[in-house]
Amino acid sequence: MKYVFSFLVLLHGLIHFMGFAKAFHFAKIEQLTKDISKPTGVLWLITGVLFIVAMLLYLFKNDFWAVLAILATIVSQIIIFFFWKDAKFGTIANFIILVVSIISWATTNFENSYKKDVVIAMSSIPKEVELITTKDLQHLPVSVKKYLNYVGVVDQPKVYNFKIVFEGEMREKGKDWFLFTSEQYNFIETPTRLFFMKGKVSGLPTNGYHKYLKNEASMTIKVLSLFPVVKIDSPELFQTETVTYFNDLCLFAPASLINKNIQWEEINERSAKAIFTSNGITISAILHFNEKGQLINFVSNDRSAVSGMKPIPFSTPAKEYKRINGLLIPTYGETIWHYPEADFTYGKFYLKTIEFNTVQ
Repeated sequence: MKYVFSFLVLLHGLIHFMGFAKAFHFAKIEQLTKDISKPTGVLWLITGVLFIVAMLLYLFKNDFWAVLAILATIVSQIIIFFFWKDAKFGTIANFIILVVSIISWATTNFENSYKKDVVIAMSSIPKEVELITTKDLQHLPVSVKKYLNYVGVVDQPKVYNFKIVFEGEMREKGKDWFLFTSEQYNFIETPTRLFFMKGKVSGLPTNGYHKYLKNEASMTIKVLSLFPVVKIDSPELFQTETVTYFNDLCLFAPASLINKNIQWEEINERSAKAIFTSNGITISAILHFNEKGQLINFVSNDRSAVSGMKPIPFSTPAKEYKRINGLLIPTYGETIWHYPEADFTYGKFYLKTIEFNTVQ
């Protein structure tokens, strides 16, 4: 579809050169029966060039293409109104290009709000990073200590942020699965989680932005990046996103589990209770490990489903550990609501990349 759309924009742009050629008598253009003045002919030329430049920027994934395309379609349509008898069918092409351009422009703006927040969060990262020692692990329960030794955090840098890219599937109750890709940044010193997702729901591009900062949390989901279908920033969401944030730390940044804002209660050799506090909000979770020391499940009763914003038992079983950037990290996980009537798996996550202590 990308190349079909590019061809449409190119062809539509080239057609505008006909008006220029007729105005300056470079060729006999019988398709245009109405006389065209030279100034108007120049306008036809400029419009054609705008379409072609927009097409090239589109192919090279330059976000500015949408702005040029919107401008070109507006000018093109004004020209068409004055030459309606000969050029009216160009309205169809203008409509298609305008719709795609507006959606692309809206998507860029929506995603840029996420990128700006990332830049702001990056401004507070420390300049020097210490290494983790065995002494840093001494206060931890046996099961957690075994986990951190298994993944290999000792002699690795302490984590101040990390970036994750996922692919996966998600669904709502009573609806089909949809595919998504996501990118997120988590920051440790000032607890922050910025998560941007792109997917298609019922065939329509649907993007979502989850934002968790020191004193606020919000979730916005937009169809075509234009029409909000979910927009939540209630106080209850902060506790829910605190659980999500801590879940990320446990699974993907295990080095952060040595931090002082986590209290631990030992349960047995394969499980421990974690009590995590962020900005006055305290949540807890039970971490379950296998005989190797792998974290295989995270269970919390402090997370709320968006539909009712009431706490429901929540878990994230994980597996398929692989060594990435020096650490053994789970590369597959699920998100499950444990409703009274039945368990409901609503997410499947496949880890594609993870970077620690990134500068962007």
